[in-house]
Amino acid sequence: MPRKNDNMTGRAGKSKAAGSIIAADRNGGGRRSTEAGPAASGIYASGPAASGNDASGATSSGAASPGAAASGNYVQPAETTILTIILKKGKEQSVRRYHPWIFSGAISSVSGNPREGDVAEVFAWDKTYLATGHWAPGSIAVRILSFTKCGIDREFFRKRIADAYQYRINSGIAGRNDTNVWRLVHGEGDGLPGLVVDIYGSVAVLQAHTAGFWHIRQMIAGLIPEVTGGMVTSVYDKSEGTLPFMAKLNPANGYLTGGLNVNGTVITENGYKFRVDWEKGQKTGFFIDQRDSRSLLPKYSKDRKVLNMFGYTGGFSVYAMSNAGLVHTVDSSAAATTLADENISLNFGDDPRHRSFTTDAFAFLAGMDREYDLIILDPPAFAKHHTALNQALQGYRRLNALAIQKIKPGGILFTFSCSQVVSRDDFRRSVFVAAANTGRNVRILHQTGQPADHPVNIYHPESEYLKGLVLYIE
Repeated sequence: MPRKNDNMTGRAGKSKAAGSIIAADRNGGGRRSTEAGPAASGIYASGPAASGNDASGATSSGAASPGAAASGNYVQPAETTILTIILKKGKEQSVRRYHPWIFSGAISSVSGNPREGDVAEVFAWDKTYLATGHWAPGSIAVRILSFTKCGIDREFFRKRIADAYQYRINSGIAGRNDTNVWRLVHGEGDGLPGLVVDIYGSVAVLQAHTAGFWHIRQMIAGLIPEVTGGMVTSVYDKSEGTLPFMAKLNPANGYLTGGLNVNGTVITENGYKFRVDWEKGQKTGFFIDQRDSRSLLPKYSKDRKVLNMFGYTGGFSVYAMSNAGLVHTVDSSAAATTLADENISLNFGDDPRHRSFTTDAFAFLAGMDREYDLIILDPPAFAKHHTALNQALQGYRRLNALAIQKIKPGGILFTFSCSQVVSRDDFRRSVFVAAANTGRNVRILHQTGQPADHPVNIYHPESEYLKGLVLYIE
């Protein structure tokens, strides 16, 4: 299934299959009208601000001004407007424990005329400094960038992105010959809440989830090639569907630096080739967060009949084709299954072991017999907010019960949840109930999660959004 953005730091969630019981918002917000943002404060200005330009160097139409991204210039103006936020007494404890969110209910007062995306300094009720971050109206009022008083300037962001890059080098993800697709910036996990950057060879795809990062997207685009030593030559902004609707920023997707490299649309992951469409595809184009689970699949797929549900562009299917007897990919999107077929062809040519089906996942499962002995369930984010949690858990129970009921004896089930509001315990409990309802004996082989380039901030448990189980079904 195609996905849309589930959460700020997580994957873009799949859209539901037609007829599924769980609804998923496909749009993530609509078009926005133009509104002046933090540019007026001059915090991120590249030299003197020109009339009609925002702080990123982009014109009010959303198009980048010539040369702004290439230079990445940053000049801290003499006078800078920074909001001052005072918390209510007793509401500073989560900040002192380094949680990167401040909720609106914890705030006693906000100075001046706050605009979405402004830089804000946060103080306890006794005026003790606590943190600095980006302001936004709504439930999460401040996303914290630093717990140390410092300038939130170009050098600050360069250092954070450089640290994120070095972490990917040290963890063995970046710099590999067999893999050139990985996440460079993962929001809170990298101390940059509101920013996601994925690398596809020489192209970086940027998604701003907050107005604060959208206003400085041009500066960020100039930093990425610098930090990666010129490895990245193009930066594509895909924030149109990820920014808050109420921000009224009127974003338009497009290249901030460079342009489309046709030869770069085929990427490599663990030696397998995939064609990625970051301009039109879901998320930033590919589900990078399932790399580890895909790598685990060939251990169990040898000579098996494999069913990849919600298969999108066939990531799991390609890995299974390395040794499976048969692989079927199911997705409700014809564009997705077409690309899945192409990805199979890129790696295995015209191999009759693979076939794709464009249809509803629940209907496909309900209508089949016990013909598969390995099933992959990687569905959409069934819940985007806590208000939908119970409905989401029902959806996971129904989906997993169908798969457990229909799989062959001795079968293997890979099942996942990418819903941030569904905890690991919630998901495991849903699968337990599903198994119990079928009456079959089920054992857990593995518990999986997101890979190291989607780091979980230990102070921010909400950033652990991807949960998985590998089950043996007797």
